[in-house]
Amino acid sequence: MSGPLRVGVVGLGVIARFHLAALAASPDWDLVAVCDLDPAKALEPRPGVAGYTDHTRMLAEAGLDAVVVTAPNDTHARICADALTTGVAVCVEKPLALDLAEGEALAALARERGVPLTTAFHRRHNSEFAALRERIGGRTVTEVTVRYLERIEEHAGSDTWYLDPARCGGGCVADNGPNAFNLVEALLGRAEVTGARVGYDEAGVDRWADVTMVSGRARARVLLDWSHPGERKDVEVRTAGGRVWTADLLSGRPAFKESLWHEYEGIAAEFARRVRRVGAVGEDGVSELRLVGEVYRTALQQEGVGR
Repeated sequence: MSGPLRVGVVGLGVIARFHLAALAASPDWDLVAVCDLDPAKALEPRPGVAGYTDHTRMLAEAGLDAVVVTAPNDTHARICADALTTGVAVCVEKPLALDLAEGEALAALARERGVPLTTAFHRRHNSEFAALRERIGGRTVTEVTVRYLERIEEHAGSDTWYLDPARCGGGCVADNGPNAFNLVEALLGRAEVTGARVGYDEAGVDRWADVTMVSGRARARVLLDWSHPGERKDVEVRTAGGRVWTADLLSGRPAFKESLWHEYEGIAAEFARRVRRVGAVGEDGVSELRLVGEVYRTALQQEGVGR
């Protein structure tokens, strides 16, 4: 495909602004449509951009090459399936779907239709993480620790569905877990959960988790927290010989959510490459859903053993 790709955005909640800014800054994309159930958001005047409150109508009328899905987690499977069925490439906010079965069904549909499907794991596009990977290139990694700590109420804003497990798919494990697990697997390859402790609040929302994993001979630990004062996102890598390498994912970008701007530019660039590359179907996000399920199951099993 030559020239800018025609793209639409479904869901105009708190995270959409980062996608919209990245698409606008990229020569690869031409934003031609947006969609949200709230008419005030969807029909806000945007020059050259059509507004919709029904994503199926947008897919039918807007002549899209691709769609970015930033709607609540419980709508991902349906919206993505509708787009893939019509031959429209998909970039969806993590998690890909609510559970592994939904994710595998979407991946199968993408392969069947030959349409790119990718999940927006923005932290893997972080400049500090990229620098870390370059520094440890060629070395044997023995241990990885990923910390993903924040206060969810500060990040969710008006998107209160984050705190509804039925809509979110869970709590910190379901929503922040995929980003952290993606970083682990980017460094180590396919990982398996070996241990998990998960803490819940009175409403049944998991607010913290301590997860241990293994990939080959390497070990990993993921620490998640939705009640952390402030914000901490970092990666620590130990290589053979005991040397420790670190990446503060927020370094140099101290303002609230400041690091996301460049990370979402990375997502937009990667998505464009996939859409332009014939046969680049992909199924980003399935492995992360597998790990989310493993964490919840392992935590329940270990809780039962400990009683």
